[in-house]
Amino acid sequence: MIGILPTLTDRDLVHANLSAADRYFLPELGTEHVLLDVSDRVATLTLNRPAKLNAVTPEMSRALVRAIEWCDTTDDVRAVVVTGAGERSFSVGSDIGSLDQYATPWDFRNRVDYCDAIRTARTPTVAAVGGYALGGGLETALSCDIRLAADTASFGAPEITLGWIGGGGMAAFLSRAAGPSNAALMLLTGERIEAKRALDWHLVSEVVPRAGLLDRARTLAAVIASRAPVAAETAKINLRAAGNLPEDQALAYERDLQTICFATEDAAEGRRAFAEKRSPVFRKR
Repeated sequence: MIGILPTLTDRDLVHANLSAADRYFLPELGTEHVLLDVSDRVATLTLNRPAKLNAVTPEMSRALVRAIEWCDTTDDVRAVVVTGAGERSFSVGSDIGSLDQYATPWDFRNRVDYCDAIRTARTPTVAAVGGYALGGGLETALSCDIRLAADTASFGAPEITLGWIGGGGMAAFLSRAAGPSNAALMLLTGERIEAKRALDWHLVSEVVPRAGLLDRARTLAAVIASRAPVAAETAKINLRAAGNLPEDQALAYERDLQTICFATEDAAEGRRAFAEKRSPVFRKR
């Protein structure tokens, strides 16, 4: 599939790591530090600042928001892998040196937040954590639906060692994933945990060798992308509701969402394919 936005340049294609044969409609991200690569309806979103351990600048944050918004609005993407460039780091969160760019504390409070964009994305997301996931990097991973880690990965909330706390959902999502006591251990000490402990604490779903991490994440994302897109997006909504609503309301909401899914053309196609003993062709309708 070939199509080029008027603002898309050959330089952008190099940064996005796309060949001409794989050229998709892409947003103008505005920075070489965020890469977007699309293949077989799986987008790979890469934080590309390895010399700075993929620390996120305000410019990168805005680019991440634009990229997620684009993935949510095109049928060319049905799952997103979020990862970091280089061998050492997934992301160490916001670039501390860039925090002084905010004129006032209120501007900082109302900043564009990349974790919010990832967490509220309609498209399913998979984090491929290959190294440090610290501070906002840990929040980025926690904002994804599924987290995979390399055996070289480590996780931490070091903000307390610098005099503040995380602000991208750190306490809420860390405590839900790892439990209140484990979350408190990380938040109050600022110390890191390694991949095996992260797996034991349910921070991640799998730990794999570093060399196979991205392939495993893309393979998993491809399976998700092959499923009915409306059902996948609805499953995300349902999971979020299940964690926030009282049980009776969560069950009633799930039944309503199921009814909506059941009424789609894709659900009818799924039933036909089952009866005809073939693979379904889902069209996001």
